[in-house]
Amino acid sequence: MANPITDFLLPAATARFVLLANHVLSAAPVAPERLKAHAGRVLRVEVEGWRGPFAPPPLALRITPAGLFEALEPLPEGVDAPADLRLRVDASNPFDAAKRMVSGELPPVQIEGDVGFASDVNWVIANVRWDIPADIERVFGASLADTVAQAGEKAMAAAKNLAQSVAGALKK
Repeated sequence: MANPITDFLLPAATARFVLLANHVLSAAPVAPERLKAHAGRVLRVEVEGWRGPFAPPPLALRITPAGLFEALEPLPEGVDAPADLRLRVDASNPFDAAKRMVSGELPPVQIEGDVGFASDVNWVIANVRWDIPADIERVFGASLADTVAQAGEKAMAAAKNLAQSVAGALKK
């Protein structure tokens, strides 16, 4: 029986994620340069502790000769893809993760595998950030970008306050 989540939505979401990740990497030229040395190697991203109805399946990404990512075809359920490096993201507390991301931090991540590859992936995670205002300016121009950026900052502050309120209420 066809499952619209896994058959249609997941491949589309994966493709968009890879495009966004490559866009962010390309904006920091030192990142693809560091990853070029690992061309052909596979990074497996796993989400652990997910409590929602549709847990994201592991994502296997191959490093291209350009130092960017390409998604590998998902394997059938129960089949483990070989990986040179595993990156495990803790999703057990989504409110805490949202709060961290709003403040510019990343959720807890464990990296296992090849030491050199792990070192470069860890460097990318720690040092590369999406410059949203610069992208907005490229699309809308400088004057509108300021207005959109201010609105975004207000929305992020509101989301941060909401996440803190919900987290506080859940602790009680």
